[in-house]
Amino acid sequence: MALSGLQIYKLLPQTNCKECGFPTCLAFAMKLAQKGTELAKCPYVTDETRAALDAAAAPPIRLVTVGSGERAFAVGNETVMFRHEKTFVHETALVVRVRDDDPDLAERAAWAAGYTVERVGMTLRLNGVLVENRSGDATTFARAVEAVHTACKESPLILASEDPAAIEAALAVVGAERPLIHAATLANWQAMAALAAGAGCPLAVRAGSLSDLAELSTRLTAAGVEDLVLAPAGEDLGDDLALSTLLRRLALKKNERAVGYPLMVFAGRDDVVDEAARAAVAIAKYASIVVLDHLDAALFYPLITLRQNIYTDPQKPIQVEPRLYQVGAPDAASPLLITTNFSLTYFSVSGEVEASGRPCWLLVADADGQSVLTSWAAGKFDAVKIAKTVKESGVEQQLSHHRLVIPGHVASLSGECEEELPGWEIMVGPRDAVDLPNYLKTVWSAA
Repeated sequence: MALSGLQIYKLLPQTNCKECGFPTCLAFAMKLAQKGTELAKCPYVTDETRAALDAAAAPPIRLVTVGSGERAFAVGNETVMFRHEKTFVHETALVVRVRDDDPDLAERAAWAAGYTVERVGMTLRLNGVLVENRSGDATTFARAVEAVHTACKESPLILASEDPAAIEAALAVVGAERPLIHAATLANWQAMAALAAGAGCPLAVRAGSLSDLAELSTRLTAAGVEDLVLAPAGEDLGDDLALSTLLRRLALKKNERAVGYPLMVFAGRDDVVDEAARAAVAIAKYASIVVLDHLDAALFYPLITLRQNIYTDPQKPIQVEPRLYQVGAPDAASPLLITTNFSLTYFSVSGEVEASGRPCWLLVADADGQSVLTSWAAGKFDAVKIAKTVKESGVEQQLSHHRLVIPGHVASLSGECEEELPGWEIMVGPRDAVDLPNYLKTVWSAA
């Protein structure tokens, strides 16, 4: 059971030294009970007190790292049911499954490991490869794991076999890379625990019921394996959703340590649309690892985009640096456009301008990372801000004209902008970025 703030306070030194960053020991205790700080911040906690407070200090969902290189991924350590309560922290890892009886498994793994997408200035990718022991032969499995590791050395691996002999053979090849072992079951858990503990690898737990999952995780932690991933065996999308939600609630609301681990969902289906639906639900609620079967960019891109949106801090929009940007190689006669520093807005506008083939100056105003309409409604993108941005940018010295294109969504600001920028002609651009190429070709050129 989790301790309350008052129970934790009674165990603290109660010196009110403020060295933890809080004004009083009571304030620190309350924050600790809410999982909002770490016990290590108190410099005067005794070993006895530390042991008593382990339950309160530990995160409700354990943080587990898969892999050992630069592309190793961490999952877990979540503290809320809904991202608007605070934020989701460690994004869902998307993993592609290959099978050891597939003669093309190395090429398939390499393609998945190398797949990337550029979106709002960020490089997005899949996280790893799962190698499944479909052949049932330990030697074949180990060779397949070696081939995949050679083809994509930086990608974290998941070794999928319920045969301890096959896992042992694979660990002899890649055990130092800290792969995730899948999976311990009621039938093999002792052998799997010994392999995971010996290699220092995380271990997935697979069972058909919550009670079996909890029982297995308890046995495994007692056997010395602390980094666990739960893989509930749901039969359909509804089962996945119900199990994931219940496990998250038990971990966060009831502090059930036996199920306080990251979740793993196998989304693969014969039909790619069904697979996409199951994976999308799993990313939203509340899978830490999602395993995919189809190697299809049309599947990967929307899932990666969905994941990015869900795991973006809602209180900290993705934004770009407010400054003057050059799209292409603009000269003194090139158009000058202005927008806000919301990342998606910037990349939409700059992308369309670049596609138009017309070099432009793009002035980005500081609107706290908000879109044009949102920042205008909040008073962060008004005539005063636009004029200030123009004056401070120094763009006037680089132009042979005094024409500024403002977004069509704030057309009502044109008159105020002309008052704030005497001698400037304020032009109203299109409402949507997709219309910018035609605007630049017709309206700007005719002005």
